[in-house]
Amino acid sequence: MTPRTDANNCFVCGPANPIGLQLTFHLEEEVCRSEFTPGSNHMGYDNVTHGGILFSALDDVMANWLFLKGQRAFTAKCDIRYRNPAPLGSTICLEGTLVKQKGKLAVLKGKAFCKSTGKIFAETEASFVIAGA
Repeated sequence: MTPRTDANNCFVCGPANPIGLQLTFHLEEEVCRSEFTPGSNHMGYDNVTHGGILFSALDDVMANWLFLKGQRAFTAKCDIRYRNPAPLGSTICLEGTLVKQKGKLAVLKGKAFCKSTGKIFAETEASFVIAGA
């Protein structure tokens, strides 16, 4: 696959964004995965990762499932359920999986959880529109 140049400054995955998360994504069988460790610049309440950071990372792990399968897509709708606060300094694992796809619409699920304990921080379900489909 040709390297992307259109998302170099993306807040979540852009390698050229000096204040971004700079996450990298990969597929393991049918699961898109990434991980990151939030620091003080990602804080909401004291010592807790901001929910918007989790939301952004989950949106990207789902979108990258499609991208790594050769499909460019845009988020149409995303619902999130926060389950537990994500402490700063804890490594957060991200997983994205396809639920169903029909025509130009794909539905995916995402999960953010603690690498060391498995505690779930947030779960998402989102609809994506496939570009050019």
